[in-house]
Amino acid sequence: MNKLDLKQIEAFSLEKKEYVISDDVRKELERSFSFLQEFSSDKIIYGINTGFGPMAQFKIDEDKLNQLQYNLIRSHSSGTGNVLDAESARAVVLSRLTNFMQGNSGVSYGVIEKLVQFLNHDIIPEIYEHGGVGASGDLVQLAHLALNLIGEGYVYIDGVRRKTSEVLAEKNITPLKVKLRDGLGLMNGTSCMSGIGSVNLIYSYRLLDWAIAASTMINEIVEAYDDSFSVGLNEVKLHAGQQFVAKSMRDFLKDSTLIKKREELFTDDKVAETTEFKKKIQEYYSIRCIPQILGPVKDTLDYAKTIIENEINSTNDNPVVSLERENVFHGGNFHGDYISLEMDKIKLVITKLTMLAERQLNFLLNSKINGVFPPFLNTQTLGLNFGIQGMQFTATSTTAENQMLSNSMYVHSISNNNDNQDIVSMGTNSAVITKKVIENGFQVMAIHMMSVCQAIDLLDETRKNKLSSKTKEIYNQIRAVSPTINEDVPQFEAIRNVTNTLKKTTLAL
Repeated sequence: MNKLDLKQIEAFSLEKKEYVISDDVRKELERSFSFLQEFSSDKIIYGINTGFGPMAQFKIDEDKLNQLQYNLIRSHSSGTGNVLDAESARAVVLSRLTNFMQGNSGVSYGVIEKLVQFLNHDIIPEIYEHGGVGASGDLVQLAHLALNLIGEGYVYIDGVRRKTSEVLAEKNITPLKVKLRDGLGLMNGTSCMSGIGSVNLIYSYRLLDWAIAASTMINEIVEAYDDSFSVGLNEVKLHAGQQFVAKSMRDFLKDSTLIKKREELFTDDKVAETTEFKKKIQEYYSIRCIPQILGPVKDTLDYAKTIIENEINSTNDNPVVSLERENVFHGGNFHGDYISLEMDKIKLVITKLTMLAERQLNFLLNSKINGVFPPFLNTQTLGLNFGIQGMQFTATSTTAENQMLSNSMYVHSISNNNDNQDIVSMGTNSAVITKKVIENGFQVMAIHMMSVCQAIDLLDETRKNKLSSKTKEIYNQIRAVSPTINEDVPQFEAIRNVTNTLKKTTLAL
């Protein structure tokens, strides 16, 4: 059945590509439902003719089976907190749809049809951040999705919150008529944490690219030596992420004439005779150790990509319907530990990335350690004007928040549901917190990039002309939304503009 990679997830969730199902695939999906319908006619199957969770010991009368599904959806639509943004909500819809597209869920084709209609009409379900514990799936969050599919609750269209029934009527979409196990099928699964997680991963890669760019630009403007990102140094450390970052830096600086060659120091007779060197022999760690610090970020994101793609393309409900084996299997594919752990790891590495940016920012602003620029990159009168002094407070406090948020959710299980769910993943909680960490990271990076560009403004024309073409390109991109800071004027809107620019831009490193 249909498998999606991260680029396709981005196309459907962020870029709003149209989703199309072929007739052949539709027939296969309808076979799954027909099989379950026949298979369950004379058997006890969880979620079809039983109660749910610890109430599964109770058999449900045949004339109440459909009502059972509606009761489940409505009773669990109990989310609180903020509503998911449109991109994350679309990713949740896509994730649930992809689960069903594997043909192992036995839901009616009407479920799949409604999910496709929501995607293609850009109807954003109202899904709350707080709800499921991520063990029997994202029950509460996915209940809200199911509630919208049956024409109840609220959705967002063009950013406006409206009654679902009104929007569906306008779009000539008939609300879902729940059949067999459709309610449970929609709710049992990891699609909320996976959907949010996939968007988190997309933006984490973008943030990593900006971190590599900013770090490389700083190496250039302080005229650091080239061997910290050289082949010779990095090829002896056997980590793919480190080597990727080092190569990205080399490619970025291939036409720079500001970066110092270590060989020049080795062959400079005057330097050899000096007892105290004016030029630093090695830079601070936040300048010199970029491949070693950002390499683990790249490796972590790459592994998380594999896990998230696997999870979204898996069947993660319960029970699982197997046409091949002509059987129904009960178990725990809805348990979200895989995603919970990866989200914890992503927020750890994004926090470290943010810490690196904050330290590099401090290096640029502290004239005593950089030895090149005036305090706070101030272009005007010291004492009377403040340069980037105020912005540093924001970057530092936001970094501190990330350090606090990077604590694990994966190990914070709380037994609930009459102890039926006695160990849970908290996967959506982890994904939501990670989302906050990434957003914070972009805000710190925005201030950092503004400072890097301010440092470039303070270079003399000779040095500016020696900058790499990549550095000039990024400088112009930031300057298009944020001018040089000369006079003391409020910067909050400029920070927001740069943040948005960073988020929507995929760098070609």
